[in-house]
Amino acid sequence: MSLQQKYKDSVIKELTAKFGYTNVMAVPKILKLTINVGVGRNTKDKKYIEDVVKTITRISGQKPIVTRAKKSISAFKVKEGDPVGVAVTLRGPRMWDFLDKLINVTFPRVRDFHGVNRTVVDRDGNLSVGFKEQISFPEVRFDQVENMHGLEVTIATTATNKEEGMELFKQLGFPFKKEEEEQAGKTSN
Repeated sequence: MSLQQKYKDSVIKELTAKFGYTNVMAVPKILKLTINVGVGRNTKDKKYIEDVVKTITRISGQKPIVTRAKKSISAFKVKEGDPVGVAVTLRGPRMWDFLDKLINVTFPRVRDFHGVNRTVVDRDGNLSVGFKEQISFPEVRFDQVENMHGLEVTIATTATNKEEGMELFKQLGFPFKKEEEEQAGKTSN
């Protein structure tokens, strides 16, 4: 069963039962998913930016845009119009396919992965998670990678608060850390 079908068949019912929604349109849903890479010091390196664009295209199945600086900042040696990042927004079936792959394939491939921290869900119920390396994604082969870079995945929802957002992501199958593990991690730091 696809993740979108799971959402329609069981997640809507579970969320309605838990939060007592009277209208199915009030149930939180996922609006869009954004993949973002900042190019950092490599704003002048065209080959690096092309590599990032190819990687994000392979990961998302959609051509990303190169975001450019809106104004010059001398402290960062950035001029107006310089490339500062690469971003792509997914909606509809492509978004659901990416989410399915993220939950079932990518997270298990992350080195030393013990679950997603609960703090990645903000007060509005949106989730943002960063990856240190792009090789966690199955489309990226290690032998084809010339430059390692991280990326951020942001999932925007219609949830009105963190509790609704957390429950939506739990029902969809996101692997969150257990609260005891998070507390242990905070005390060891």
